[in-house]
Amino acid sequence: MQRKAVRRALPGIAMLTALVAGAAGLTGCTSGSGTTTGGTGDSKAGGGQAVPAQPGKYRVLPAPCKAGADSKRLKVMLPAAESLTPEQRDQMYAGTADASYDGDRRVGCRWSAQTPEETRLLSVGFERVVSYDRAAASDDDKARQVYVRQLTDAKLPFPGPTASPVPPGAAPGAAPGTASPAPSAPAAPPAGAGSASTAPAPSGSPSVPVELGSRVLEGLGNEAFVEDKLSPAGAAAAQSRTVRIVFRTSNVIVTLEYSVQPALPGIVPSSAETQDRARQLAQALVERLNE
Repeated sequence: MQRKAVRRALPGIAMLTALVAGAAGLTGCTSGSGTTTGGTGDSKAGGGQAVPAQPGKYRVLPAPCKAGADSKRLKVMLPAAESLTPEQRDQMYAGTADASYDGDRRVGCRWSAQTPEETRLLSVGFERVVSYDRAAASDDDKARQVYVRQLTDAKLPFPGPTASPVPPGAAPGAAPGTASPAPSAPAAPPAGAGSASTAPAPSGSPSVPVELGSRVLEGLGNEAFVEDKLSPAGAAAAQSRTVRIVFRTSNVIVTLEYSVQPALPGIVPSSAETQDRARQLAQALVERLNE
């Protein structure tokens, strides 16, 4: 009888012993795994892994036909023909949006105005640049690469200090690699001057239209440049002037084009006036993006 009692008790004692041993083993594993995890975490922290850059400042784009192009500014840039009805004028100044398959990445708008004296065209485009590998380049860095590519295509010098000496004719204290305008270059007329504006000329000599030319701009977004192109003169064809301004603000690149084509040959659209009006609109677009 006593042997039977001992035998019956043995399974219970064995089970209790196994449970105690198992609990001790779990405690040891937990302690060990905590130490191992800590070691792994330290090795990762000390591994110098790159932290992905934050997304760019702009996540969406503005409505292109309304951004910065208020009716007052449009009426100055795009005079309407007197023959248009009020409804036709409203439709003209409303603009036509470009077709876009991704309104968060690329949008644009176009306007046109035609009078017996001239034809004017205006377009504005917005591109939001996104880096698909922000561990290698941020959205802003990627946008700057796109901007520099356009600057290079325009064959304009990349802005910034260089190691080259000051070229002959540069004013004292001029930045290296930057030449001053030639002494004979005419001064630009005040903003808003008419298309007939010309630089002062000596008595008895014909006046010479001011040509501001293509160049890098300052004070417009993070970086900007302007292209000023005049079509070749022809015996029967009028010369058209197209001013194109490209600027970057953070991860958005804006392209603005403004063209003026007189109806009759012999009339040259003013470089100063066309650039001034285009730049005023570009500045309004910068302010709209910063709202």
